[in-house]
Amino acid sequence: MTSPRACRRTVLFAAAALTTTGCGSDGGQEGGTTTGTDAPGTPEAPSGSASPGGDGGALARTSEIPVGGGTVFAEEKVVVTQPTAGEFRAFSAVCPHQGCLVNKVADGTVDCPCHGSRFRVADGSVVTGPATRPLPVERIVVSGETITLA
Repeated sequence: MTSPRACRRTVLFAAAALTTTGCGSDGGQEGGTTTGTDAPGTPEAPSGSASPGGDGGALARTSEIPVGGGTVFAEEKVVVTQPTAGEFRAFSAVCPHQGCLVNKVADGTVDCPCHGSRFRVADGSVVTGPATRPLPVERIVVSGETITLA
């Protein structure tokens, strides 16, 4: 015969296992990864082909990155901006506040949907917190019309 105490431990252990199963690692993103165009933490898809000209390492064509704006590349966790015509910058798409992915570039800023942090397209510096650190710089190579990660 099993004691009531042993049964209680089994039930508690099973409940804990079920609870943590639903809370698995989400790569440090608050709220996990979701799908859908308006879901928090979901980066926007780039406006063009992720591999122009068939080059598997290319992110985009320069013409696909708007002047004064940018594009978030969710899979690569990078955002490429063009602060002024012909000047391209790249930053990590992971917000330094709590690890959410930024999801859009608008009105001269790269925006994080989780807590409202905004970063300048020119240098990744913080415009609006709660983030206190800039977006980390990523290296890119612009060759002709093609932008690739370095």
